[in-house]
Amino acid sequence: MSPAFADGTAPGTGDKPTVVLVHGAFADASAWTGVVERLRAAGHPVMAPANPLRGLQYDGAYIASVLRSIKGPIVLVGHSYGGSVINEAALGSPNVKALVFAAGFLPAKGESAGELAAKYPGSTLGQTLSRVPFPLPGGGTGTDLYIKQDLFHKQFAADVPSSRAAVMAATQRPVADTALMDKASGEAWKTIPSFDLIASDDKNIPAAAQRWMAKRANAVSVEVPSSHAAPVSHPEELTRLIERATGVASSSSPSLAATGRDHTWMLVGLAAGTTAVGAGLVMAMRRRRNAAASRLSEGL
Repeated sequence: MSPAFADGTAPGTGDKPTVVLVHGAFADASAWTGVVERLRAAGHPVMAPANPLRGLQYDGAYIASVLRSIKGPIVLVGHSYGGSVINEAALGSPNVKALVFAAGFLPAKGESAGELAAKYPGSTLGQTLSRVPFPLPGGGTGTDLYIKQDLFHKQFAADVPSSRAAVMAATQRPVADTALMDKASGEAWKTIPSFDLIASDDKNIPAAAQRWMAKRANAVSVEVPSSHAAPVSHPEELTRLIERATGVASSSSPSLAATGRDHTWMLVGLAAGTTAVGAGLVMAMRRRRNAAASRLSEGL
């Protein structure tokens, strides 16, 4: 039986795809609050399961098990390391019709999150981390990574109000250090339409790395001036991108993501470009009318 919401509805029982939101490291499902509120207000069924953060294959298998409980098409969304997890989970989940990455990793087979974060300079995450040992189920000791609370606001969520960032720092979920070194089993984004919200002010994953991954995946992408905590600081822009993905998931028409073109736009630039095109069309029509009038007067 599908998990039910407080109002009695359940994912996968309506006409719209179910949106599944997967958080990344140093966060929890509450990071999606603003996005969940907006999606539900628009009538989208939503789930935001807990990501175990224990290892890429384990986390991917866990999220895949959640997906199997949902009927109908799914739009799978991942933030940060959650991007690696949704890529892994989607490999064996035929109901996933679109992928959305938010300041996240889009790994190819054999690539790790740590490798991709270091592909371009700019990440300052390493110097903010605290390492805490934990016992492994089969014996031995693992290492959890936390962002030091006094550095969390500047490192992870600089554009989030300080009071909210303090709560995020206190409630952050640690990630096992080995999870960031685990290698992807494949590339779900090669066969599933993909969308990407790029955070230009990200101090965890450099924006240059995000742009490179989005271009490689031919992802329909939007760039916003955001910290790494884009789902918290830019829920409106992310929700709009997710809604575009739900449109693709609901349609049998070919996706823009499969055309091989680069669809990266700045939000302001898109609006400005649309205005410029409209103005250009008006000027062209005026020139044609003037030329026609000139030829007519010469012929009289």
